[in-house]
Amino acid sequence: MLERRALYEHRGTRAIQRMVECAPSTGGLALWVNHHDLPADREAPAVMTDGHTLYYGAAFEQLSLEQQVGLVAHEVLHIALRHPQRYLDLRRLIGDVDLKLFNVCADAIINSTIGHLSWLALPQSAVQLDQLLARALNLQQDVETALLSWDVERLYRAIDDRQDNNQHGKQDSGRSGQSGEASADGAQGGAAPQAAGDQSQAPARQDGPRAAQVRELGAQTPVDLVPDEEAQGAPEQEAEQAREWSERILRGHAGDGDFSMLRSLIADLPRSRTPWEQVLRTRLARDLARKPDVSWSRPTRSYIANQGRIGSHRLPFEPGFSPSKAVPRLAVIVDVSGSVDDRLMERFATEIEAITRRQEAALVLVIGDDRVRKVTLFEPGKANLRSIEFSGGGGTDFAPLLREADRHRPDIGVVLTDLEGPAEFRPRWPVIWAVPEAYALNVQPFGRKLTLS
Repeated sequence: MLERRALYEHRGTRAIQRMVECAPSTGGLALWVNHHDLPADREAPAVMTDGHTLYYGAAFEQLSLEQQVGLVAHEVLHIALRHPQRYLDLRRLIGDVDLKLFNVCADAIINSTIGHLSWLALPQSAVQLDQLLARALNLQQDVETALLSWDVERLYRAIDDRQDNNQHGKQDSGRSGQSGEASADGAQGGAAPQAAGDQSQAPARQDGPRAAQVRELGAQTPVDLVPDEEAQGAPEQEAEQAREWSERILRGHAGDGDFSMLRSLIADLPRSRTPWEQVLRTRLARDLARKPDVSWSRPTRSYIANQGRIGSHRLPFEPGFSPSKAVPRLAVIVDVSGSVDDRLMERFATEIEAITRRQEAALVLVIGDDRVRKVTLFEPGKANLRSIEFSGGGGTDFAPLLREADRHRPDIGVVLTDLEGPAEFRPRWPVIWAVPEAYALNVQPFGRKLTLS
């Protein structure tokens, strides 16, 4: 019995009990996350999280109960709002994201969200959202307005004015920030995830005035986000978890009313993004579905049943329908001047091949950059896109590629590209621009853009 009780006890137990007593619904969010005590001899912040688990350091036990409640509530909202996962998503999108600056932005939103509660205590160095906006952006907003206006991604983009020390192009991957090396032993005897990024891989960037102000504001606040890229699941799982946490937050806020941990329905709620595979699958299935042909050689069944008459009146002839003999055709245009990760290309190829096989659709593959390099026709269910090689760095003109695809009269087309180039020809059939996440900010000339992540 004692062993079983010890399994569910940790350094944050008393704090969670107080949260559930004071705000049963929103405080109960702490019951949806994992909790783990770090060894006493391990140097670590009082509490930190990888987006799934709260890791308690030995320093947590030295705090008063109100301070413990404040830290636990803070970390639980980091998980509920999916800040570690959103850091990784933003880094994949724009490349270089400073973990320290991102952490301060996330902390400011959460501190302002729970700062009105009298039954918890925040550290004296806790950064508030209105304070950050005033110092870094010279923007005067009250807390209520700010919480309804700013999410962590928008806030980070607004304050990140760092400049490259050299002018040799974009950085490779995101660096972790000056204080992002926190790590600790994790559950089951393993290691808690280390802060994402590696400072040794990317040159440091010089803080601009806004970034410097934010870094100074958060100088006394330890980095408590330790994003773990390896712990992220498939896109479908991540989308489902974001939806679940958003619903838990909304239900908890509605259930607690005036006693809610959340000051208002904040703009930073996690958003559920439908995986691109599902979007592509749904759209192509609709446009590649076989449509029945009108047959003037046979009437409709209702016409036959009525024998062409109603009473003494003869009905006008109603043509029937027959299965379409035309095979639906998909055009896939690949811009080989861009750069596509091998794993992403394999997922894209697998999805396209499965769709054409399921819909019994033919496929015309057009490969090129500023001109058509190769055209291949595939019978239904026999597409092969896995051997495409990308040259990278060249110019692109979509007009000749689209014209070539148009010659084959497709029902719909998918263009795998980085969207770097003109498109002066616009076909009549719908076009989906499949864009790797690194180029998601580029604007498509027409049609629909689908970000592949």
